[in-house]
Amino acid sequence: MAAQNIAVTHADTGLVTAEVVAAERISPNMVRVTVGGDEIADWRNLGFDQWFRLALPVAGADTRFDRLAERFDTRGYLRYLSLPKATRPVIRNYTVRAFRPAASELDIDFVVHGSGDPEHAGVAGPWASSLPVGQRVALIDQGCGYRPVDGADRVVLAGDESAMPAVLGILRDLPADATGHAVIEVPHADDRQAVAAPADVDVHWIVRDPGSAPGAEALDALRGLPEWSGPVSAFVAGEQKLATGGRRHLVNDRGVAKSAVDFCGYWRAR
Repeated sequence: MAAQNIAVTHADTGLVTAEVVAAERISPNMVRVTVGGDEIADWRNLGFDQWFRLALPVAGADTRFDRLAERFDTRGYLRYLSLPKATRPVIRNYTVRAFRPAASELDIDFVVHGSGDPEHAGVAGPWASSLPVGQRVALIDQGCGYRPVDGADRVVLAGDESAMPAVLGILRDLPADATGHAVIEVPHADDRQAVAAPADVDVHWIVRDPGSAPGAEALDALRGLPEWSGPVSAFVAGEQKLATGGRRHLVNDRGVAKSAVDFCGYWRAR
């Protein structure tokens, strides 16, 4: 089974460069980085779980953004691979947490791990943890992964901490009369964030037991949701077993159409 079926739509704005104007550790495992600048003012704001390719300046001031393609499709990726490794940025996928057009600012939430967890640290987390105010980045808009089903007013959403910005963004922008459930698993109680959701969408926060595999408790909670009738729009993302297992449950056990389940394995636990 594929690890994702998330759609990609390319914006006319192409490559957008910005500067980190603020960075703050907002909870034990999350850092919020705010980027801004004149080019951000023209950002195509779609809301929901809008995602983008984020180019990080791992080569410091020597990082070159000007040679990146305007679109990160197959041709753009091949062009990226042809750039000198010493100066090319690292590309990672992130979700818009908030967009403020009047201020030309965009927030990005990063999952970060302590210095005692180098196995899961990666590249982006340590960069965000350094609170890199003043550094330059680049963004390439990729659209929304969540695609609501026509005629479905019920939603079923599930994700771990890596998918929390996406799930919270979808909840924020749902119609006011939407119904359903959202399951969000986080590693620490203080990682929970304020939720703007329709009154009839129940949000289930799961604080992961230290001995549990990431995503396993969210998957169990998804399986334990009460029965429903009628069409749904579903979104499951985060650790790969959660994403694929959640889709499998919804399709095989709940009878949800495959086309009604948007899913993506953002990362794989080792």
